[in-house]
Amino acid sequence: MSTQSASVNSVEQNSPIASPAGQPKVGIIMGSQSDWATMSAAAQLLADFDIAFDCEVVSAHRTPDRLFDYAKNAKGNGLKVIIAGAGGAAHLPGMCASQTPLPVFGVPVKSSMLSGWDSLLSIVQMPKGVAVGTLAIGAAGAYNAALLAIQILALHDDAIATKLDTLRQTQTETILASPTPGIINS
Repeated sequence: MSTQSASVNSVEQNSPIASPAGQPKVGIIMGSQSDWATMSAAAQLLADFDIAFDCEVVSAHRTPDRLFDYAKNAKGNGLKVIIAGAGGAAHLPGMCASQTPLPVFGVPVKSSMLSGWDSLLSIVQMPKGVAVGTLAIGAAGAYNAALLAIQILALHDDAIATKLDTLRQTQTETILASPTPGIINS
């Protein structure tokens, strides 16, 4: 595992998202630097929950040996879940899942040619026996992948479970505070 801090080079995110201290529990991988604009949503939610993560660019097509090494060693390196974001042909999540027993969540990254539909269809078409949880295209998918990772970790960590309950309650209260369309109560 190479980094515990992720540099951000996108318009959406102008400052680094540092992993909380400790042994990373979630791996965030992506096929290229440009995927960070999407995948930073996963890193930010994990940081907000004080969950240590590892973040790397690992391309299924350009660095397959690096991908296989990452995936094969992920469990031994203490990871519990891997979030893999990829655009275009989007083989990263599936190839990662083929090399690890850990749960892998695939995030389709929006592409310039087909708006992420190519990525979504690639990730969701996994053959029987190699499971990848496929999320929505873009930042919502990255956020929800982190949320699913948090839910898995919360099964065995009461502190994380309590934070998750708080997040859900806050979401509920936010809706209940402004139930009338067009009127925002503060």
